[in-house]
Amino acid sequence: MLWETALPPATAEAMYPKNSHASGTPSTDGKLVYAYFGNHGLVAIDFEGRLIWRRSFGDVPTRHGSAGSPLLYRDRVVLYQDHTGPAGSFIAAFDKTTGDVRWRTSRRETVGWGTPVAIRVGDRDEIVVSGERRVYAYDPDTGAELWSCAGNMPEAVPTPVTAGGLLFCSTGRAGPTLAIRPGGRGDVTAERVTWQTAKGSPFIPSPLAYQGRLYMVNDMVSVASCHRAADGELLWQGRLGEARREGFSASPVALDGKVFFTNDEGETFVLRAGDSFEILRVNRLGERTLASPALVDGNWYFRTEGHLLCISG
Repeated sequence: MLWETALPPATAEAMYPKNSHASGTPSTDGKLVYAYFGNHGLVAIDFEGRLIWRRSFGDVPTRHGSAGSPLLYRDRVVLYQDHTGPAGSFIAAFDKTTGDVRWRTSRRETVGWGTPVAIRVGDRDEIVVSGERRVYAYDPDTGAELWSCAGNMPEAVPTPVTAGGLLFCSTGRAGPTLAIRPGGRGDVTAERVTWQTAKGSPFIPSPLAYQGRLYMVNDMVSVASCHRAADGELLWQGRLGEARREGFSASPVALDGKVFFTNDEGETFVLRAGDSFEILRVNRLGERTLASPALVDGNWYFRTEGHLLCISG
């Protein structure tokens, strides 16, 4: 360990067994590291471990603890947190150098663990949040709500993904997944939902868009599925190992024509990307694994229950 930064004490909150106070993924611009710790707040730390700034939000009580990650967008850090505390739910942008608030927009929702994404739509950018019962898009410069779309379930965890001009949002313990054409103004539910699944969606892992297909794992029954991204046609479904309720937490990743699903027991199922279900092999780390792998410069980094592993590709 090169350094360790201590944060001030925070208000205690109920924590789900699979969650922790550091479930969110940090972001970096190569100069500072930005991380969110729920009641501890949002922090910026330099590469020597010095705390540069910290933005506290007070008591943010959430069901099961927080889990969202900060989004780096140009010269600001964007974060949203839905909760039941007196300060109210919000999405906000902070100056990445100073931590000063650029804008803050109140939200009505009280439950959510997701991460915002930035997308380009025509001549404008949108910050998209898949939250409790609705998907929202915000103006990244002002925080004004641009549009919203109904159809989500109450518990929103997976991060939205985009491909082929569509935005894919999954919620609930088995579905649905919405394919939304971003853009528009106001309530776009009736006009911009291109297709949707009734069931089979992930509860915790995010979907994966790759080579014109959308890959997901229903972590309630350990069943993977593949849809044609353009129109939602189900191409295949297949079981990944033993059926376990909430057996997957890591999101799938893709590389070199293969899709990789890692379950909570540290088993990675390697599937051939394509229109048919084909498991090529199963790799085993031998340790509980809840975090998605990071692929950097030909290396795979896995954070397991007890170790940080680097596997050369």
